[in-house]
Amino acid sequence: MKLIPTIALAALLTLVAACGSAPQTTQAEAPFRVVTHAMGETAIPAQPKRVVALDQSFVDAVLTLETPLVGYTTYRAIEGGLPTYLGPLAATYGTEAVSVGELEKPSLEQIAALKPDLILSAKVRHEAQYAQLSQIAPTVFSETTGPTWKENLRLTGQALGEEELAEAKITEYEQRAAAIGREITAKSGGTLPTVSIVRFAGEDTVRLYSEKSYAGIVLHDVGFPRPATQPTTDKIAVDVSQERILDLDADQIFVATWADPTATGPKAQFTTNPLWSRLTGAQHEIDDLTWMSAVGLQGAHTVLDDVARAFSVDPVRP
Repeated sequence: MKLIPTIALAALLTLVAACGSAPQTTQAEAPFRVVTHAMGETAIPAQPKRVVALDQSFVDAVLTLETPLVGYTTYRAIEGGLPTYLGPLAATYGTEAVSVGELEKPSLEQIAALKPDLILSAKVRHEAQYAQLSQIAPTVFSETTGPTWKENLRLTGQALGEEELAEAKITEYEQRAAAIGREITAKSGGTLPTVSIVRFAGEDTVRLYSEKSYAGIVLHDVGFPRPATQPTTDKIAVDVSQERILDLDADQIFVATWADPTATGPKAQFTTNPLWSRLTGAQHEIDDLTWMSAVGLQGAHTVLDDVARAFSVDPVRP
């Protein structure tokens, strides 16, 4: 990232302070919240009303907790505006939201110009920029993103003073996932089928996602088991070569594709392999953005929509 020259940055931060954004300093009065997070402890002087979220997990979380979002970063397919799966929440609480640059290199100048009263991100994303971001507004970081999306929503709830709403939203989602699971169980004769989540991501291998991944957590919340024959891992996914295509098999196989638009890419190589035709499970093409990159509660609801559609059951939408 191109750093702002020292004099220019100092002037910019002075301007931000003059306009009312509060740096992370000791307040004369008791702060609204003091949040312990991955980078330490942050005092938030008043309930945030203008939030910049630098990771998609927090974009989702801020909108879910019905708080105005004014800035976000672009990421892979997330560009040209907030993604459509955020639906009415984006239309209500994201009307002022603008891009502040790419995920890998957010613009400090653009962030400061928005005069946020809270900045949210993850240590794994922007640890190197934390000190500078903290000079613009109170800044709260999770340790990581993706599989920790529920914890990130709770952390956002702490920072926004919406802890109860965060828990209510998580409970509502989990109850919906379980209800869809019961619908599928009843339709399947009393037993949930096994599932696989497979992704073509532009490499020479295909990825098999585990229950520790974002989408894997959603399917686990529905109650789906994984085939006992699949490889075990502590990671969110394992790479599977063409020789191990049968490791992908399950009663139901959900297949995502990213950055493989050609007829000769990895997906074509795998699906024309004779072993692919030996997969016995029903295959469902899924949206890579919502299943892989959304990493938030609204994205999880969209995954549940897809699951209900795949099994032709009531989506149990709240």
